[in-house]
Amino acid sequence: MTTRPPNRRHSLSTLVYRHKPIPHSETSHPGDPIPREPQGGLETMRDMSPQLQAQLDVGSPRSSGESLGDMSNDTSDSETPSTPLTEHDSSNEERFDKLPSMQSSPQREKKRRASTTYVSSSEEIKRLLGDGNGTKMLEKFCCGEGCCKLEAIPLSHAKLGFRPIVRPDNAAFRFINPTLGALTLDTPLTKVIDLPESKTSFGSLRRESIAEKFPGEEHGHDAESVRTRAPEYMKPHPPYDIYSAPVYGARELTKPGAEKRTFHFDLDVTEYPEEGGVDFKVGGAVGICPPNDPAVVDAILDQLGMPRMVRDRPIRLHTTGGRWPTIWGDEGARELVTTRREVLTWTVDISSSAPTKPLFRVLAEHATEESEKQILRYMCSAQGQSAFCDLRTGPHITLQQLLEAFPSSKPPLEALLPSLTQLMPRFYSLSNDPHVSSDREGLAGRRLIEVAVTVHETQTHTGGKRSGVGSGFLERIAMQYIEAEKQAGSTSTPGIAGRALNLHVPMFRGLMSNPLSREFASDGPMMLIGAGVGMAPFRGFILNRLKNANCANKIWLVQGVRDSMLDEIYQGELGAHEKEIKKVVQSRAAPPPDTQLPVDSTSDETLAVKEHRSERKVAKYVQDEVRTQADIVWFVINALDGRIFVCGSTKGMGEGVERALMDVAIDKGGLDEGTAKEFWDQKKKDGQYIAETW
Repeated sequence: MTTRPPNRRHSLSTLVYRHKPIPHSETSHPGDPIPREPQGGLETMRDMSPQLQAQLDVGSPRSSGESLGDMSNDTSDSETPSTPLTEHDSSNEERFDKLPSMQSSPQREKKRRASTTYVSSSEEIKRLLGDGNGTKMLEKFCCGEGCCKLEAIPLSHAKLGFRPIVRPDNAAFRFINPTLGALTLDTPLTKVIDLPESKTSFGSLRRESIAEKFPGEEHGHDAESVRTRAPEYMKPHPPYDIYSAPVYGARELTKPGAEKRTFHFDLDVTEYPEEGGVDFKVGGAVGICPPNDPAVVDAILDQLGMPRMVRDRPIRLHTTGGRWPTIWGDEGARELVTTRREVLTWTVDISSSAPTKPLFRVLAEHATEESEKQILRYMCSAQGQSAFCDLRTGPHITLQQLLEAFPSSKPPLEALLPSLTQLMPRFYSLSNDPHVSSDREGLAGRRLIEVAVTVHETQTHTGGKRSGVGSGFLERIAMQYIEAEKQAGSTSTPGIAGRALNLHVPMFRGLMSNPLSREFASDGPMMLIGAGVGMAPFRGFILNRLKNANCANKIWLVQGVRDSMLDEIYQGELGAHEKEIKKVVQSRAAPPPDTQLPVDSTSDETLAVKEHRSERKVAKYVQDEVRTQADIVWFVINALDGRIFVCGSTKGMGEGVERALMDVAIDKGGLDEGTAKEFWDQKKKDGQYIAETW
């Protein structure tokens, strides 16, 4: 699964809900509360009469401008472009008048979408925005009360003879484009936060004394060793170290032209040490500890003016307290051997975390150009609170961009470290059943785990793209492997050339008791709902079930993709019953087909065009299919051992699916909104409804 931050748990009670009736179809009968076991797979269930299909064509979700106008509370994945409105077709109105009457829920008056308040008291506002420490928790939301502008600089502040701010003239600053208002060099700034407490210092160390004073650290500390080997002191879960897993296989799951690239990895964990009797489990998630991009690390060291001879010289690192630079080690003072490059490569987040006020304060302290110093101090003052909030919630800003934007600031690395966030592991769901993978032909007793990773990209100030820390690292590994295989050619045994590179991924066992693995059962009906790489763990579920029993009639998978021709991952890898149990939903609408066909309507070319056109559908989303498959949803969730799993992005897909499930409960069960919420909340508590979203 894709790189992700800690799970953003959300509750049905927090969603802005507006009921949307489920459609009438062969697989969706509103008002029928009896859960009946469906006969056949998803494709069979969708067969219907031409008359009923005509009805659905008129009112199908996302098929007309009218339906698209009702999308405000039921959007797709936030990163998926919306489908353009279809031109109005007056013939639909005529067709609609001629249709037989349909049983449907009464039309509800459209209401204005309610506002969402994230903070409601001065104490909460202070916690988020107050002294600089609270801003670490600031995410992409605002209370909307204007509290950040209470001490803003008045527009009439500038007086005759004032000294104006000279904005840095570089692309990085223009990309950040902070709102400075009436700021001048003479503007008094209040509540500028204090410099962060320094808990880190560097000391000299002779190479000859490393083995004596730091046993186990006598390995190479050159640049190449640092880039490929995670330091032992990181300790993801003491006393165990990070395991360097050999890459047994890598391939790209998406096709050229896909909006997001997704890669599959086979990682060899045959030699993984036993840890408290916990084993890899289907549905579990492994932790991967990625290094920062070596090119970005070098760029930052250059910007700080650090001589190359100093970067890879072993040093003593002293800390006065806390867990850093371990991941989840005990708190306390530490003394260890490292290098400046190693610290910047493995222990601090220089790319994915938004800048904090302490970071601006450190940069201001070491800026030598007067205007740059004033701007940086402004960003961590009461007067600059609004500008700081705008920057935190605007375009992605990295440490490299800040150092380029304010080139006169070159703080020592040890002064910079306390203001940076720790680089934490990225968790990826297993896309296989580890026991099924181990049975592969030709493995000769080796044990593999498999993961799928989608590359996350954001815009940079240079106009290019910046990959996420974890997904970018894994993409670099995958491309080396794939390129080696390509160079070897088809005459070589697959995998030999790639494995010869001796590529490794630093990882640890991670979460084997997360909700997906904890609630997975080897029997009972399951409905699996996933979008993008969110369906990866479901591959392991299906392979496990099909290995142990022929349960194809007890599994239904709804897989959301942008374009099935480009990014339908794991196509053809879900066993012999894949076509029966899986329904693919495309969120990207294909352009309308041409009206002209070749003269020879029987030619292979014409037949191919017709076949291709028949597959080009209007944009549809996972939540739409959940409503269409309401009978299956209702049967599974009411079965004694039935389970519904949802996996994907919270915003858009996750929230949309929850609303669709509410619609199913209301229309199928005859429940009111409050009772429907209680119904699904209870199913969560009972382990029958499991949502892993991020």
